Amino acid sequence: MTARLSLGLAIHNHQPVGNFGWVYEEAFQQAYLPFLEALERHEGVHLALHYSGPLLEWLRRERPGFLDRLVALTRRGQVELMGGAYYEPILAALPESDRIGQLTRMADELERLSGRRPAGAWLAERVWEPSLPSTLADAGYRWTIVDDVHFRAASVPVGQAWGPYSTDDQGRRIDVFATDQQLRYTIPFGEPERVLEYLRSQASSDEPRLATMGDDGEKFGSWPHTYEHCWGSDAWVDRFFTALGEASDWLTTVTPSAWLADHPPLGRAYIPTTSYIEMTEWALPPEESLAFTEALQRATDAGAPEARWLRGGFWRNYQARYREINDMHKAMLRASARVAAMPTGRERTHALEHLYQGQSNDTYWHGVFGGVYITHLRLATWEHLIAAEDIADVTASAALTGNGTTGPSQPRSRAQLVDVDLDGQEEALLESPGQLAVIHLGEGGGLAEWDLRAARHNLAAVLRRRPEAAHTRLVEAGRETGERSSAGRSNGQPEATERKPATIHELVAVKEDGLVEHIAYDRHERRSALVHLLDPPTTQADFANASYEEQGDFVDRPFQVLALEPGRIRIGRDGALQRADGMHSLRVEKTLLLGGGRAAPSLATEVRVENRSSATVETMLALEWALNLLGGGANPQAWYLVDGERSPHDGSAAHDGPAMVSFGNDWLGVAVDAVAEPGAAVWWQPIETISNSEGGFERIYQGSALVFRWPLRLAPGASSTVSLSLAVRCSRDRTAEELGVPLGVAAVR
Repeated sequence: MTARLSLGLAIHNHQPVGNFGWVYEEAFQQAYLPFLEALERHEGVHLALHYSGPLLEWLRRERPGFLDRLVALTRRGQVELMGGAYYEPILAALPESDRIGQLTRMADELERLSGRRPAGAWLAERVWEPSLPSTLADAGYRWTIVDDVHFRAASVPVGQAWGPYSTDDQGRRIDVFATDQQLRYTIPFGEPERVLEYLRSQASSDEPRLATMGDDGEKFGSWPHTYEHCWGSDAWVDRFFTALGEASDWLTTVTPSAWLADHPPLGRAYIPTTSYIEMTEWALPPEESLAFTEALQRATDAGAPEARWLRGGFWRNYQARYREINDMHKAMLRASARVAAMPTGRERTHALEHLYQGQSNDTYWHGVFGGVYITHLRLATWEHLIAAEDIADVTASAALTGNGTTGPSQPRSRAQLVDVDLDGQEEALLESPGQLAVIHLGEGGGLAEWDLRAARHNLAAVLRRRPEAAHTRLVEAGRETGERSSAGRSNGQPEATERKPATIHELVAVKEDGLVEHIAYDRHERRSALVHLLDPPTTQADFANASYEEQGDFVDRPFQVLALEPGRIRIGRDGALQRADGMHSLRVEKTLLLGGGRAAPSLATEVRVENRSSATVETMLALEWALNLLGGGANPQAWYLVDGERSPHDGSAAHDGPAMVSFGNDWLGVAVDAVAEPGAAVWWQPIETISNSEGGFERIYQGSALVFRWPLRLAPGASSTVSLSLAVRCSRDRTAEELGVPLGVAAVR
């Protein structure tokens, strides 16, 4: 009897919420359209396709003919459309109601599109938790796809994952397929003949066998160097599809649902929390990530059986590694709770749409695809979360006016101590008609979130510069290049060779020379309204490179609440100033005051420093603001205006005397006037990280540090007070525009 094998391919296509239109178009031309055309040419190839909600919406709007052709493939039985959570969230990160809502939304959309409700769900980033079977089953799904590393973690023996397994939770079951890692790494990077050789080696005459490969569609033309390989002179996809047809005497392509219709699961498996192997590597702290990668490589190269048990960190670790991710996640939960409390109606529909978009997975983790480091995507996430919460608050505020149908769109001013980020310590949450502020009392009383409601923009969404395991790869690659250069290559580059595509996990490319020189790490989280006491000779370069001497212990240490009322908080700390002549006791009190309305909110900060030592002290008092106005790449829309001179928001400069400072972004419709009392010297410089993406290492603007400085000399018992007032002007109220009501008034239906 001839040994046979079936091949189940599942191609996942996705673009993040907030991505640029030209990125969608480029991926369409380089990957999505050519792949569809290849399927039309090779009718014998059967597979599953998944298109995430953001991509479906773009296709419906920009390329509706593509969807017509896609539906035609489903009607002739060649393609099975996979569902999943609509805006591609990590399901495990969501409240259960939002999980079901996102999954049902996608199923409804695909049924409207193709006339068929999907049976299979694509699992974003293949992040699995044991509660997911009941969630997926309750949303009407019957199967999903994970990786073979998931099955190894579930103690499925090597060589026994050639088909789906059944799993369940709370009495609800689904079937789970496992992606074969070798197929994931060789399709489309290995020659088609080699892929077929591997598949043939797994064929069996004793039992039905299914090899599964589920992975990103962008690697078929959109990843670096893959377009020519897949669709140009190499014509990899057509050669592969042709090879599949020529092997039809022993190899059959099949959709997952078609396989399940004829074959029961191979057994039962209970999968612990995990994801694909690279994700578990990225979730680890840098040192542990490097150690894990090296250990896994050694075990794999040696053929050691323990390699199958090695797996890295847990996806939720990202919330511990990056406070910026945790801030977004907890803001998402806060918005979800407020939206869930809304009455059914038009406003709730709008708010729910924004909430779901704000749950898109792309900025809730970090890896080779950039993740949280991609600034415009991170700010898009914040935009939708702010919109969802604002619409919910507008509706609640209107409802409080009584039994009328209209009311003010301005949420009430309020202040409360609450564990916003769920770290076991209370933060201060201040809300006013035009803004929301979170003050992290445990770390310098810094502003961790500053939402402008009308503009739907979090000015404080700045990312800290921190060590990454990828930086080690960059440094090593630079060292190797230098060694090659010193050996005789004048340009420091390797000799030209025929360039073959590699997986993005193997590439070490740079988009700019000298990136290693720009690697710097911050000493503290990049919050705003932080109080520094600096050695007076400190320069702007010292501050920008985090090589300065911090004389005080106020920038990231706990403050106590002295007074709290709607729109206002006063906090204080008894600390010290460390100088060459010894330690000096100081007290710092800081007051933050929210004011203004939706169109013109204001935030005032007052800092009082008292010398409680027996000696006169001299230092430099600096008030740091970390601000994100989407100013990367010298964006002309984002700017500083200092004494009438406009400059880019990602620029760097110093003003040694009192200055009139404004900043803003014309596209966002935000402008801010800063007034310091007494007048202050000013530094401003970009906060830039070095991050890796599928295109290589690059500098990424994460915001700008705006630092106001005053010389400080205090006699024993003396005190000094400085203040900074930030007056915001918003040219648009996007909630008013969306709901179709006048500025400051919202209708509730």
